[in-house]
Amino acid sequence: MTDNSFWTIPADRATRGSGTRYELTVVRPPFTASAGSLPPNDSAAAVEFARSLDVIDDVLEDLGPRKGSDTYTVGTRADLDIIQVGVWGNVISVSTPAYADDGNDMPLLYEAERLRKRYPDALIVGRCEVHCGAEHTEDLVMVPDGPMFHACGWPSEDPFVLTGDPAAVMAACGVTAEMLEDLDIWFDLDDDPDENDWGGVATACLGAADPWGRADVEYASLRVRHSESATSHMESLYFITG
Repeated sequence: MTDNSFWTIPADRATRGSGTRYELTVVRPPFTASAGSLPPNDSAAAVEFARSLDVIDDVLEDLGPRKGSDTYTVGTRADLDIIQVGVWGNVISVSTPAYADDGNDMPLLYEAERLRKRYPDALIVGRCEVHCGAEHTEDLVMVPDGPMFHACGWPSEDPFVLTGDPAAVMAACGVTAEMLEDLDIWFDLDDDPDENDWGGVATACLGAADPWGRADVEYASLRVRHSESATSHMESLYFITG
């Protein structure tokens, strides 16, 4: 191990790709939450939530608050140790590059399934995009005590996997085809799954509670030690080894 972690790659090693987003958000009742009126981030609760995640072995350092509108670019292995977490009352969200995938492991889905057992009353929304030679996306929405959908793959390429019932999810979240059209989100169930903007659909289902991309929302930036399995997964995804 190096740098008190499970990495076998030095901290200054450049990554071969970068994620544009890898977020998992939990919204507990009431579902009328609006990101513009959320309470301040509870940084202590954010640290504890991070420690509870399957992909996190420990939180090593609190790097302080950042705005939801800030962008964080992964360029080196050390950057992969930085995650963002927020606990704003009934809205909880985490962004970690450990959720990025190439379709072989689907860590975002597995973490969402664990959170669904932990928060059965919650709406859970995951959105992930990573560029490692090509773009791979993974998006999901889980409605409390109801339907879910999970879309994962390489847009415009095979394989692309869609499971669940997106129409039922949209109905439960009050999202209509007209709303998606107004938001300029391409979606048509008659099309092949890889042709739809599943990240846009997930964002529409999350609605006003979406904390990301907002200058008026702050989250905690944390340096962590990812779990051994998550670290191994990131090594295979972000680096060419051998």
